[in-house]
Amino acid sequence: MGVCVLTMALTVALAVALPSQCSAADWGAFMPSIATRLTGLWETGELELLGHYCVYSVKPTFQRWQLYFIGSMWCPGWTPIRGVAETRSRSGVVGKMTQDFVGKALKADLLSDEEAEAWLSP
Repeated sequence: MGVCVLTMALTVALAVALPSQCSAADWGAFMPSIATRLTGLWETGELELLGHYCVYSVKPTFQRWQLYFIGSMWCPGWTPIRGVAETRSRSGVVGKMTQDFVGKALKADLLSDEEAEAWLSP
């Protein structure tokens, strides 16, 4: 469902943004820019959390015609806990999922209050 909505939104955006007469040369210059912007919505990465190797992923989704980002973080080799978050902010989703992970790790007694405090304070 999300891919269909994303495709439809992209089609409408292209139809509005492009002039009615486009040459093949214009399309050749325009498409790499669109492709770069679309692929930049997805991200996977690594980070170190209190000495543990962790992995995260971020993907876009549409809800009620608005773009949201869903993030997930886990630390293989340490715990099966997953931190998850959903925000409208592309830049804020990693912080929110890290806070969720730290809160769950604290409840599971994997972290002390002092270790968690730096990650959970606003």
